Amino acid sequence: MTTLDESATPPVSESSVRRAVMASTMGNAVEWFDYGVFTSGAITGTVGKVFFPGESNAVLKSLALVAIGFIVRPFGGAFFGPLGDKIGRKPVLALTILLMSTCTFLVGVLPTYAAIGIAAPIILLCLRLIQGFSTGGEYGGAATFIAEYAPTKKRGFYGSFLEMGTLTGYILGNALVLIVSLSLGTKHFDTWGWRIPFLLALPLGIVGLYLRSKLDDPPAFRKLQEKGEEPEKIPLKETLAGYWPMILNLIGIVILLNVADYMLLTTMPSYFTEHLDIGANTATMIIIGVEALQMCVLVPLGALSDRIGRKPLLMTAAIGFLVVSYPAVRLMQSGNLVALFIGFLAVAMLLALILAVIGSTFPAMFPTRVRYGSFAIGYNVSTAIFGGTVGVVVEALINKTGDKNWPAYYLMIAAAIAIIPIMRIPETAGVSIEKIDAEEEREPAGAR
Repeated sequence: MTTLDESATPPVSESSVRRAVMASTMGNAVEWFDYGVFTSGAITGTVGKVFFPGESNAVLKSLALVAIGFIVRPFGGAFFGPLGDKIGRKPVLALTILLMSTCTFLVGVLPTYAAIGIAAPIILLCLRLIQGFSTGGEYGGAATFIAEYAPTKKRGFYGSFLEMGTLTGYILGNALVLIVSLSLGTKHFDTWGWRIPFLLALPLGIVGLYLRSKLDDPPAFRKLQEKGEEPEKIPLKETLAGYWPMILNLIGIVILLNVADYMLLTTMPSYFTEHLDIGANTATMIIIGVEALQMCVLVPLGALSDRIGRKPLLMTAAIGFLVVSYPAVRLMQSGNLVALFIGFLAVAMLLALILAVIGSTFPAMFPTRVRYGSFAIGYNVSTAIFGGTVGVVVEALINKTGDKNWPAYYLMIAAAIAIIPIMRIPETAGVSIEKIDAEEEREPAGAR
């Protein structure tokens, strides 16, 4: 492999970088719009009641429906990630956003259990699996796209916008469900109103697809193509054999990221309603308010990481979760809404420290030729095992033990695990993509 030097990389205009960031962020927003809609349905149990027989355990059925798509995410990552390293980031990202938005739209037109019986949950399951498969290739590609377009000294700043898409999509999904529910009332919402937010996913996906169609692949990848250095075959074997130590480090950090992310975004809403007797609308408004505050700090934190590094923010978050999680959850259980909000905000701000830097940290852990695949495989294996299952596992542990503190215990365990890989990864703030490629050529990750 020929070393890439910085002078050989085609210059990228600021406007091109901004378009790349917007196009990548839009896909993430579509993905999390879907989760926002589904978790709002989980709070009320609407999705469980509409697509499954009987009304018992409707919330648990809804959470299981959220979790089921995660089973195939590693397979999607293993397929789309190396494919993106072979044929380019742009065509793969166009396909994933189209699949995600179409599946969400189809849920909105799917007949209910009352109309077609057992076929309803079967079709819904298939749609969730297709969506989970496509999502496996979305996040790693979007993060890679931004990291390879962004200037070295602003990679943290631009990378933070990826999670702005996460929160925007999730807030939009939750807010739409709340608005439609309040406007129509429970009867009409449960009958047909729940479909409206799902239907809006398709136009969002079309906008994202249009934005992505207007961009070229990132300069570093185009340079590989010009030199004839892109893999002749889809490089799954090379990715796993040569870069497994760094993939394991990524998995360890993503354990904390996903336990915290899915705990706060998909588990705590139902935790509030099921175990703290908070009304569904009140719980949704608390989630939306805290997420809006998270959005206010993401970009400043991303810019800060360009100056002081990514690892200090990651380590602060991990230690913070170890120390703060238990008292924060106890505050939420106090019965006082203000105390609940403060406790939830405390752990949400720790999560923001991680969200602000993952878009710039994870892609820079791997060289260009295997970046998409390595990121997608490690991220999605960890997400499937520790992310999408959070709601079901925590709910089951609380029901079995009667201990409502399991959200705190789970966060603390994940934080303890993440500290070790955070210490082991290299600091890449201020390090160019070209230098990362050159260093990997001299000393492949598997040799370390």
